[in-house]
Amino acid sequence: MLLPHLPILLAVARKSGFAAAAAELGMSPSAVSHAVRAVEDRLGEPLFARTTRSVSLTQAGESFLAAVGPALDDIAKASEGITARGGEITGLLRLTVPQFVLDMGLTPILVHLSKLHPHLTVELHAEDALVDIVETRFDAGIRLGETIQQDMVALRLTPSFRSALVASKQYLEANGTPQSLEDLAGHNCIGFRSSSSGGVYDWPLNDCGQIRTFKTTGTALVSDAGHARDLAIAGLGIAYMFEPLVRAHLLDGRLEQILPHSSTDLDGLFLYYPRRASLAPKLRAFVDVAKKFSGSWDTSIPNLSQSSQSL
Repeated sequence: MLLPHLPILLAVARKSGFAAAAAELGMSPSAVSHAVRAVEDRLGEPLFARTTRSVSLTQAGESFLAAVGPALDDIAKASEGITARGGEITGLLRLTVPQFVLDMGLTPILVHLSKLHPHLTVELHAEDALVDIVETRFDAGIRLGETIQQDMVALRLTPSFRSALVASKQYLEANGTPQSLEDLAGHNCIGFRSSSSGGVYDWPLNDCGQIRTFKTTGTALVSDAGHARDLAIAGLGIAYMFEPLVRAHLLDGRLEQILPHSSTDLDGLFLYYPRRASLAPKLRAFVDVAKKFSGSWDTSIPNLSQSSQSL
């Protein structure tokens, strides 16, 4: 019988390996390999190309999983819907989120969700790169509004917010405070390198009403916004941040905002998921809790304008 083995095939494809799939499923690698081989023997086609270093789908494997994947999703949603009508939310909710979202208010939402629905498991993948949530079999993602594809349903989680250039008082006392964007070239700027693309992020800044990107130089490159903030607090240099991530530090004086006129507007954070998918009970449960905790998404800095629309 093929059906029990199909989720195993999907895990191997998603993880690009038998050992990683086995760890995710709580199975032994040999059991995973046996399940894959059983399906391949039944179909008479190899679904995976195996080398000593990698496992990848063959063309037949891609076609087969593209056909059965949506059907398995529908079966899972149907069973979860029946369970939910009995008052219990169960299953696995897979979310892809940027790392900085954990610092902006997601943690208390997850804690409360766990208390309300103890049989629901939330799997978070913290990554800044945009991923195809259908292909990678995520239920939903959280991203900045301007980065979400138009064919997705998007629900607002936070108000819009702004960017901010920040540095510590001790850094500014030792190195001077930039008075113009051109002055940034003479300062130690804490850079951000994407862990997915490997590219270094150019800072988008407001220059007399025009958004320009600035290449920065400095003694540190990080791949996590929290690390950039911590280095700025320690006095290393200037960091480009989203205001919500540094609000408390600006209020208590650990950081100071510089060149406030250079700030740019960002559309805020949205939960997004495929249009073809109805709002599954497990996803609806997350949205309901997110609404209750809308105030925990702290996105404002006193004396700076913002919108206040939320889901």
